[in-house]
Amino acid sequence: MKPIRLVSGFLTVGAWTLASRLLGFVRDILIASYLGSGPIAEAFLVAFSLPNMFRRFFAEGAFNMAFIPMFSKKLEGGEDAKGFAQDAFAGMLLILTVFTVIGIIFMPYLVWMMASGFAGDERFDLAVEYGRIAFPYILFISLGALVSGILNANGRFLAAAAAPVLLNVVFIIGVLVGAALGRPSSDMLGVAMDHALGLKIGDTLAFSVPIGGIAQLALVWWAASRAGFRMTLRRPRMTPELRRLAMIAAPAALAGGVVQVNLLIGRQVASFFDGAIAWLNYADRLYQLPLGVVGIAIGVVLLPDLSRRLRAGDTEGGRDAFNRASELSLALTIPAAVALMVIPVPLISVLFERGRFGPDDTAATAAALAIYGFGLPAFVLQKALQPLFFARENTKAPFYFALVSLAVNAGLAIGLAPVIGYLAAALGTTLASWAMVGLLWRGSRDMGEAATLDDRFKRRIMRIIVSSALMGACLFAATLALGPLLAGSGWRYFALFALILVGMISYGLFGQLTGAFRLSEFRRAFKR
Repeated sequence: MKPIRLVSGFLTVGAWTLASRLLGFVRDILIASYLGSGPIAEAFLVAFSLPNMFRRFFAEGAFNMAFIPMFSKKLEGGEDAKGFAQDAFAGMLLILTVFTVIGIIFMPYLVWMMASGFAGDERFDLAVEYGRIAFPYILFISLGALVSGILNANGRFLAAAAAPVLLNVVFIIGVLVGAALGRPSSDMLGVAMDHALGLKIGDTLAFSVPIGGIAQLALVWWAASRAGFRMTLRRPRMTPELRRLAMIAAPAALAGGVVQVNLLIGRQVASFFDGAIAWLNYADRLYQLPLGVVGIAIGVVLLPDLSRRLRAGDTEGGRDAFNRASELSLALTIPAAVALMVIPVPLISVLFERGRFGPDDTAATAAALAIYGFGLPAFVLQKALQPLFFARENTKAPFYFALVSLAVNAGLAIGLAPVIGYLAAALGTTLASWAMVGLLWRGSRDMGEAATLDDRFKRRIMRIIVSSALMGACLFAATLALGPLLAGSGWRYFALFALILVGMISYGLFGQLTGAFRLSEFRRAFKR
């Protein structure tokens, strides 16, 4: 993969991920407006997080991190990559079908493991009901992730990046259909009316999860078929290549399991505070925007690129790809992190505060968002550093690092919960991510020249930080000036747009003046 192809791949994935995240905002704005931070919202969010948690464990977290380097090297070496992909598809189909059935049967235990604070109230039974409806999503999305890996390894990023857009479209339709079907009858008033409407929206949201998974799988399956990799149903068989894949994937699965335990700890802590799961979820949605657009795009494009370069012995090219990916991701992420820490209240207020989502919800969500903002560069750096290990089929080291991260997260989230409440979950996640980055960076020192920072990166990183800090000062001043407009109902969207514009212009100006980047570089990248 040439440098131009690396940048174009990043832009393709980033652009579609941005579209998905924006539609995700629309989805969450609708959910917040209709359900707020009440029991139905929390029950659905826990139910949806269960298949998502295992998806990251089976698909993105473990299987694909082992599958993509092996598949990419088979493509580069002219081996039977298609047969290998078909065997992997058949094996995953069997395993996940069995796992889905088990998950549906034992859903009450899964919900208790995720949110034991729900036990004994309405949220628990609702989460079990919604979880059983939503759980088959793991089968469809995991198969879709495997097929997406095939497309990414072939340099075809469009369909795989566009697939999540379908899920959010289905969700938005689900909320609107639920709102239409849940219109109250004339004999229902007040709380009963709101509750009946919320239950109907919860039902349609739960059914939207597997429907969205089917839509995503259908899109990437169609794209892979057009690329010459049609996945078909056949009896699974254990080949030597699959045995090797399993051996490589096992440590990655354990590492993915540790990451999911980190998330589990946060959910458990939050479940003991009414509304906290919803607040953390809405905050998560905002910081996931830059994380998805930058971090995930870098990770998706960089892993197959590094795998191919290492196969070809191109150490210098691998080093350049790693440095440019890290530089570009931090140039876009650090200013976003500063913005999330400086203006969390205006962001949450304008985007979410309406309907059943009130000022108290805004304050609670904004506090979590500011903490997540501090961790944003760490989340993105992990996406740039992990491919250095996975491209070499080294999945053991990240597992050991993840164990340390787990200990940090558990100690902070559980230990500080009596002191700072639900915010302990966000703080634990953030500081554990920085610990993970430090360990990944230290571990990469033994990987030779491809994992070293070049002079250009070292020059620019401090300039990026300085430019972002100056931008933060401009944002703070602009927030004070626009305060009355941000609080008003008529002008708050315009005021938030102006605030974002101030951040973009000031960062662009300071970045140019300090030499953090050259706008001409971004223009050339977009032309390519």
